Amino acid sequence: MLRITDTISIDEDEIEESFVRSSGPGGQNVNKLSTAVQLRFDVRRSPSLPNDVAIRLMRLAGKRLTKEGVLVIIAQTARTQERNRAEARERLVDLIREASVKPVKRVATKPTKASKTRRLEGKKIRSDIKKMRGGRSFHD
Repeated sequence: MLRITDTISIDEDEIEESFVRSSGPGGQNVNKLSTAVQLRFDVRRSPSLPNDVAIRLMRLAGKRLTKEGVLVIIAQTARTQERNRAEARERLVDLIREASVKPVKRVATKPTKASKTRRLEGKKIRSDIKKMRGGRSFHD
């Protein structure tokens, strides 16, 4: 079991990991060993996630989500499978934690009468300053 929050935990069977060769520099190690991890998690069919969390997770995932609703995370920064595997799982946990937080609804407020008065007074003062800038005209 992969524990995300107090109420959400994911079974290991829901996560599919495959190891592929990393891209980029690294010498012979990159060419010989499959150290990069491709983690796949089916968000749509996961029984562990509540529906609202799954919807927010799909929105958060962006282009990491396939058309079938599978979240794909690729970790290849480390030189060992274990570190890349841990990083991929950590990224999955972070994404699900972020999706599990319900967004707070914004409550519309109106400006107070005093703040409206202060704003208008400030505008009036600024207007007076600009009126005073006018100098003599050239037609005098």
